[in-house]
Amino acid sequence: MVIYNKIFPFGNYIAINLFGIIFSKSKPLTDRTINHENIHTRQMIEMLFIFFYIWYGIEWLIRLIQYKNGHTAYRNISFEREAYYNELDYEYLNNRNKYRFLKYLSRHEQ
Repeated sequence: MVIYNKIFPFGNYIAINLFGIIFSKSKPLTDRTINHENIHTRQMIEMLFIFFYIWYGIEWLIRLIQYKNGHTAYRNISFEREAYYNELDYEYLNNRNKYRFLKYLSRHEQ
């Protein structure tokens, strides 16, 4: 489900996924962006939503210390690495193994 509005997400972000609902200021979203956000929805479901957000926040803080840059920290969160790496593979969710984001914990900076 996508909710279009004029305010959220803040900044230059195209979309944000909150509990499986995509919010966007941009109409229409590309298939690529929708696939990216659907990968996040699958991650959220696996982590029972609340643990996804806890892990996401902690990993972002660790990456911020590691890279000393907020955007670089965001791009290197394992959830984001998985989503960006596979956003053009429209069959990815049909073949994805559970907890696949763990593979992206130790990858090098993007």
